[in-house]
Amino acid sequence: MCAVYQNQKIVFLSFVNGILQLMIKVISQPITQSTLQKEAQEVLGELVKAVVDIEQEIMAISGELHADEEAVLIGQGSKQKNLWGINLYPDLFGQEDWLEFDSMINLRPSGGNNTRGVEDEKIRTKIRHIVSKLVTKK
Repeated sequence: MCAVYQNQKIVFLSFVNGILQLMIKVISQPITQSTLQKEAQEVLGELVKAVVDIEQEIMAISGELHADEEAVLIGQGSKQKNLWGINLYPDLFGQEDWLEFDSMINLRPSGGNNTRGVEDEKIRTKIRHIVSKLVTKK
């Protein structure tokens, strides 16, 4: 099931006994740091897992696993080679440590990325740029 709320596409992944289990949001328009903090508190506490599509310049947030967010974006037409997993720490917004390049979906030996990080500086720069456009202070 899919819905649009405040310009953000929301994908409902599963229901158990009528209770929503996981809600992933696809961000294509800017959200605030405080909105991201609320997302962190609702899902994982201090961090928000995100997957960034460096071609479409969108990101999926609020999954328990980067792989869940990756699946949602692929289902919407993203190409796996353009998807990179990151962690965002909303309380550190504005500091270098607020964005962490660490996800199992980033392991791509055949694509030249041999770690959970993002080894290519150009891709890291692109991800930082996209995230800075999609998450604002106010």
